[in-house]
Amino acid sequence: MAKNQKSYTPEFKQQIVDLYNAGGTSYPQLEREYGVNRSTISGWVRQLSPMKVSDDEIVTLKEYKALQKENQRLKTGNEILKKAATISAKEQ
Repeated sequence: MAKNQKSYTPEFKQQIVDLYNAGGTSYPQLEREYGVNRSTISGWVRQLSPMKVSDDEIVTLKEYKALQKENQRLKTGNEILKKAATISAKEQ
């Protein structure tokens, strides 16, 4: 992280996103009121805004990416186990 770069709590970021998503506050208003750059707010909105994935499930982009990463890790683990099982079966 750069020396002069500000650090914001997850709660603060979510508060800004909630204000934006409520519809009454624009990027310029949030930028002026909280002193956060518009591109920073835009990134938070992309990452933390809820997305509907099915009729009864909503996730954020951040959660979705974490799920994708976990899914890939599990797929890799399964491939390793399959190869190990094949090797073990050949040895018997």
